[in-house]
Amino acid sequence: MLNLIIDIGNTRTKLAVFNQGELMINFPVDQLQLKDIDLLKQEYPTLRNVIVSSVKNCNTDLLKHLKKNFNFVLELDHNTPLPIENCYKSPETLGKDRIAAAAGAHKLYPNQNILIIDAGTAVTYDYVNEIGQYKGGFITPGLTMRFKALHNYTDKLPLLKPGIPENHNGMDTESSIRGGIQMGLTGEINHIIKHFNKLKENLILILSGGDQFYFDKLLKNYNFVALEITLLGLNSILEFNYTDKA
Repeated sequence: MLNLIIDIGNTRTKLAVFNQGELMINFPVDQLQLKDIDLLKQEYPTLRNVIVSSVKNCNTDLLKHLKKNFNFVLELDHNTPLPIENCYKSPETLGKDRIAAAAGAHKLYPNQNILIIDAGTAVTYDYVNEIGQYKGGFITPGLTMRFKALHNYTDKLPLLKPGIPENHNGMDTESSIRGGIQMGLTGEINHIIKHFNKLKENLILILSGGDQFYFDKLLKNYNFVALEITLLGLNSILEFNYTDKA
């Protein structure tokens, strides 16, 4: 069974095709267009089921197009049945990417305590326990957001972009900013990992997101599993709901 995953984020959209739970292709687009869907259908004519997860209000034209061309269309929201138990006190406010990542983590490690760290526009920390309960987590500003904030709220500091981790000794303005932001966020990640380790030892740690590569070399004391955990989770949610309706 071929599934199409559409993950619409703050800055770009990810499209993925899964076959029997295995990721076949995964590629981002800056602006999703209906012709992108049509091209995938031409290349994979047995695509039958699709899930859409969007941080924005989902485009009605997109949903109409999907319902016309797919057998089963699922739009993820806070009422969607999940393969894990959502213990968040306000599920309607929980980011869809966060609950999808939690579902994907549990799919990979069904009897483990897991901390997912997604380093993107924001850095999110999400905890799933060994019995498949999503128990919340934390949200902090991501790298790019921190660089922009330092520039926007000062008169003279330049706007920098994240770079490859290096030793920053703070001997000029650029290294002072990079060192403060990147080493500071690394310290934050370490501290939050220690916090969750106090709750449950032997955590499985999953590092994902567009900025993950700026931290994997700095966080040397941990064994991370780096993968497309959100896409895996969306596919898991799609299969869970399709099975119920089959």
